[in-house]
Amino acid sequence: MRNFSVFERFSKAFKDHPSLTRILVVSTISGGGLIAYSEANASYGANGGAVVETGTRKKKVVLLGTGWAGTSFLKNLNNSQYEVQIISPRNYFAFTPLLPSVTCGTVEARSVVEPIRNIGRKNVDTSYLEAECFKIDPASKKVYCRSKQGISSNGKKEFSVDYDYLVIATGAQSNTFNIPGVEENCHFLKEVEDAQRIRKTVIDSFEKASLPELSDEERKRILHFVVVGGGPTGVEFAAELHDFVTEDLVSLYPRAKGSVRITLLEAADHILTMFDKRITEFAEEKFSRDGIDVKLGSMVTKVNEKDISAKTKGGEVSSIPYGMIVWSTGIGTRPVIKDFMKQIGQGNRRALATDEWLRVEGTDNIYALGDCATINQRKVMEDVSAIFSKADKDKSGTLTLKEFQEAMDDICVRYPQVELYLKSKRMRGIADLLKEAETDDVSKNNIELKIEEFKSALSQVDSQVKFLPATAQVAAQQGAYLAKCFDRMEECEKSPEGPIRMRGEGRHRFRPFRYRHLGQFAPLGGEQTAAQLPGDWVSIGHSSQWLWYSVYASKQVSWRTRVLVVSDWMRRFIFGRDSSSI
Repeated sequence: MRNFSVFERFSKAFKDHPSLTRILVVSTISGGGLIAYSEANASYGANGGAVVETGTRKKKVVLLGTGWAGTSFLKNLNNSQYEVQIISPRNYFAFTPLLPSVTCGTVEARSVVEPIRNIGRKNVDTSYLEAECFKIDPASKKVYCRSKQGISSNGKKEFSVDYDYLVIATGAQSNTFNIPGVEENCHFLKEVEDAQRIRKTVIDSFEKASLPELSDEERKRILHFVVVGGGPTGVEFAAELHDFVTEDLVSLYPRAKGSVRITLLEAADHILTMFDKRITEFAEEKFSRDGIDVKLGSMVTKVNEKDISAKTKGGEVSSIPYGMIVWSTGIGTRPVIKDFMKQIGQGNRRALATDEWLRVEGTDNIYALGDCATINQRKVMEDVSAIFSKADKDKSGTLTLKEFQEAMDDICVRYPQVELYLKSKRMRGIADLLKEAETDDVSKNNIELKIEEFKSALSQVDSQVKFLPATAQVAAQQGAYLAKCFDRMEECEKSPEGPIRMRGEGRHRFRPFRYRHLGQFAPLGGEQTAAQLPGDWVSIGHSSQWLWYSVYASKQVSWRTRVLVVSDWMRRFIFGRDSSSI
């Protein structure tokens, strides 16, 4: 076999993979932009924010978690009046959207992590404790933690930390739905360590399957990789694994050729149900062409050491032998959050309920964001009488069109479902809303609405109340929003900028959190990605893969990780993926 020189390898890589040139362009452009941004950011951090008077005690903010929500809060907080205490069992931030790439060696594990001590504004006093919070006591304003470092004589090291404000961003854990055998026999894909274990298991499976005197049946079982869950994580991992096997491993392990199988089990009727139907259909067709066996309507009932039981919607139960299972079916609540929810009367919920300002309901100084929490959006019809009373400024018992229009500005800010409803019905304003409610002669400016007509006009808007998805995009936006609220806390106490309080006097301090969806990706393997952007814009193919590269490169939290990730992509194009078991 001919040995190629380094120059020949580079030339061959650029010829076989035209998108490699694009990656170089993306890395150069995004790199220069990041340098400019980081220089501006550093100067802003050194001089920005509020100045604390000498002798004034800083307010202590305890931040639980170093995931997307917590890190975004830390990066955007720019007020020196706070002392931030970070508590998390991991001392780094992980770029979790690239974990499927880590499982197959496309990207190295250290390329997607950034030490948490490197993140944050220079003028904000921050410190970090490597520990896990196991109890929150809102009455005494304390969190109780357990450290893995400095083990005491009883085998544990526990301590408490006081706070003025508590920001809970602990994330969530994988949801097993209490199915027998899942915890013991399945791999999860939530942390960097999970991705590293999966990668080692894949390589070990191929090494084991290459041993002599192994029966064909046993070899096929060992090389049968099962993915449970047809969401973005499960689909992307299945695609990455398929590329790893076909592009790298099969040529290195000739005994394995023809024995490798990848099966994707999904309980719903389709995979990627949160995406546009066009993307779902393309993904299913592509997986079928690639030889990935997608079993729809299959619900796992039990996982044994060497086989998995699945039941179809028709009630038929089948046993599937496997070598490795990756479980990616959704998220569940962490024990510390469950305990806290019981304390504050939220024990029957799946996640911490917060108001529209991310404050935990039933508390004053505790905030929750990211996967551990959900916003309990207030419904218009719950406050419709109070809204009518506020809008009726002359207390006549009726609303004029002018009063209704003036009230709608605050209503749309306080209740975002109103604006969503107007857009969904293609309404241009108040007149269209009143027409749908069959209010007589809405063209006249002197119309007067009674309470019944007002209720009728707003009766359907609550149908647009939606729960936010548990994604990195949502968590990052929540962290940035809360940081800005903390930065302006004192200023907005004096001059509130939020909407009118419908059940009280004055205004809310801040405008409520409003999620802005920027789009989503679904890498499908073979240098093809599906992209769904705002405005019903759908793109599938190689051009979307280039867009995926550029977006993920630009979203890295530091210059270091950006360089490492882009260089990993280039290394894979030139030399292939690493198949060592380290």
